[in-house]
Amino acid sequence: MARMHRLLALAAVGLALTGCVPQEKYAALKLDDDRLREQLGKAQTETQQARAESEAYKRQLEAYTNGNSSRDALAGNLSQQNAALQAQLDALNAKYADAIGKIGQGGTALPAQLSSDLSAFAAQNPDLVEFDASRGIVKFKSDVTFAVGDATLTPKAKEVLTRFASILNGGGASNYELLVAGHTDSAPVVNPETIRKGHKDNWYLSSHRAIQVSEELIQGGVSSRRLGAVGYADQRPIASNASEGGKQQNRRVEVLILPTSARSSGPAVVDRAPTPRTQQHATPSKKPAAGFNKDTASTFNK
Repeated sequence: MARMHRLLALAAVGLALTGCVPQEKYAALKLDDDRLREQLGKAQTETQQARAESEAYKRQLEAYTNGNSSRDALAGNLSQQNAALQAQLDALNAKYADAIGKIGQGGTALPAQLSSDLSAFAAQNPDLVEFDASRGIVKFKSDVTFAVGDATLTPKAKEVLTRFASILNGGGASNYELLVAGHTDSAPVVNPETIRKGHKDNWYLSSHRAIQVSEELIQGGVSSRRLGAVGYADQRPIASNASEGGKQQNRRVEVLILPTSARSSGPAVVDRAPTPRTQQHATPSKKPAAGFNKDTASTFNK
């Protein structure tokens, strides 16, 4: 652009020194002048465009940098939440192991009256419920507690759980903590409909069933602060999975009545026991939809 300005100045000086010039030279100089002015205008336009693009790139870079900072902060927050959930899950697992370990130590895990009430409750519903007085465990049989191959409670199970909630709210158990543990047999989840409904594997299925029982107890008036829910998939069998009878026993939801006082504040923990490949995944909070799953009597689940 500086060169253009110098050419224009020289042309003007030349005109001044020579005075009148032939028409042809004047026309040639006029064309040169017009061409230089056009080039100058184009150069100025290109400069403005370059500046605009530079500003746009600068803004994009700033947005990208700020976005990375936000993502880093979010990742840190999620990591902290995951660590807290893992700590809560470890505490639940420890309580479960402690309750299971009481077997063989003699005596009963619960007060005599409460144990008597639960024994009567199980005797009234033998097709659905079993009660282990030595460990304070009420076991619900999955094949009759839930709709066939699903995590949806049957009407009969809801009725029985309402009665169970009234016992848990009675004076003998009203302050005790409760741990709801879901279990499955070893057959893998392969039915596409089961997976579509959200029961992706035995970990999900056992967790969903434990959560459903917990929610029904809450509907019956049991405080959520007393409840914890975990899913153990097929990792804690009570019978051999080599036979259909053994698998049926392993499909269960246990409610452990822990002779410890419930916390006065804080939310209930609802989580699932982790596998090595999903150790950082919390239980899906979305309520599972009704449908078939691994327990369905079909060619998918032989």
